Amino acid sequence: MVKTVKLKCGTTLIMEKTDYVQSAALGIWVKAGAADETDDVSGVSHYIEHMMFKGTENRSAKEIASDVDKIGGMFNAFTGKEATCYYIKTLSSNICKGAEILLDMLTGSRFDPDEMDKERKVIFEEIKMVKDSPDDDVYDTISELVASGNPLGRSILGTPESLSAIDRDKLTGYYREKYARDSIVVAIAGNFDEKAIAELFEDRLNSLRDKKVTVRTELKPYRQSFDVKERDIEQTHICLATPSVSMDDSKYYTFVLMNSIFGGSMSSRLFQSIREEKGLAYSVCSMNVFSSYWGFFSIYAGVAHDKAEDALEAIRCELDSLREKGVTDEELSMAKEQVKSSYIFGLENINSRMFSIGKNKLLLGKVYSPEEVLKEFDSVTREDILQAAAMIGDYKSYCGAAVTGRMFDLEGLVRG
Repeated sequence: MVKTVKLKCGTTLIMEKTDYVQSAALGIWVKAGAADETDDVSGVSHYIEHMMFKGTENRSAKEIASDVDKIGGMFNAFTGKEATCYYIKTLSSNICKGAEILLDMLTGSRFDPDEMDKERKVIFEEIKMVKDSPDDDVYDTISELVASGNPLGRSILGTPESLSAIDRDKLTGYYREKYARDSIVVAIAGNFDEKAIAELFEDRLNSLRDKKVTVRTELKPYRQSFDVKERDIEQTHICLATPSVSMDDSKYYTFVLMNSIFGGSMSSRLFQSIREEKGLAYSVCSMNVFSSYWGFFSIYAGVAHDKAEDALEAIRCELDSLREKGVTDEELSMAKEQVKSSYIFGLENINSRMFSIGKNKLLLGKVYSPEEVLKEFDSVTREDILQAAAMIGDYKSYCGAAVTGRMFDLEGLVRG
């Protein structure tokens, strides 16, 4: 059972206790990510995440790591478009010690200028690593294209130019504005002492401002665009995307099931048609990307250079079929069992539960029970899938990105 507590400091604590396990996972979720940034500080949310591990007033970077090792913990962090999460998993008997380490990082980090210079170089290497991985590069590119001009189109890593311009004042200024008590959710799952966790967090965040500084932005209309990058690589990586729905949309569950049928598994239409029947790609799939207020549907294929046109035509045919004919009863039934099984399996992992309840509480302000989720999936009909397919089924409306060793007219092939 999920329990939500509003701490006196204004922060929300959400807890899901499981008595039969001997561990716990705790995450501090901050509603600050790439979508909160401006051009002059692009990448700063991710930069701050890195700097949290570089030393506090009480611990050096090495001491942070060794203190986690002393309690047998595993900890890390990640930055997204809308949130940053710092998390730790350890034995139940040590979870309060683990939480104290995260709190020290969140409220006591030094942001030392010398360490900032070192970590900036580390992020430069991270950017290069993405560029050297064409499937990551093409996905980042399509994410920026489909949301172009809107906050969700911002790069999480930033650029070497934007990072070089972020000094300590800019970084700490952003931290002070965005890391606020009203925009933090503490999520914990597993076996733990509820009272001890609540008491630990009750007054430890008082050094943060009470309310996050926000800037109102208006979403710009979707604009179709294309980007083809030529590299010395042996395969062409293609990604297409078009706007869809948000996490909070009534069609969310329909889109999850539709994606499973279309390109989300080895039995999906894309995999069976493009890989198994035609042998055009080793890797081909579709994916939903959801945010709290927007989303997009994407299709990826990694193909031989001379098969790009054939693969795109096969994708077009599958989209046309989905839009015009919908799905069969058998396909929908199979997708429901696959998706529900995956969801149930996730409930048995305390890390997954912590991520789920924390993200949903932070971005949507609510958490759904397993019974509610399963009921929503069961209620989706073939007609629902057909209506969702109409939203994403027009091949000619997609943005397109490619990283390839042979230039080709992606825009011409998509627009016809």
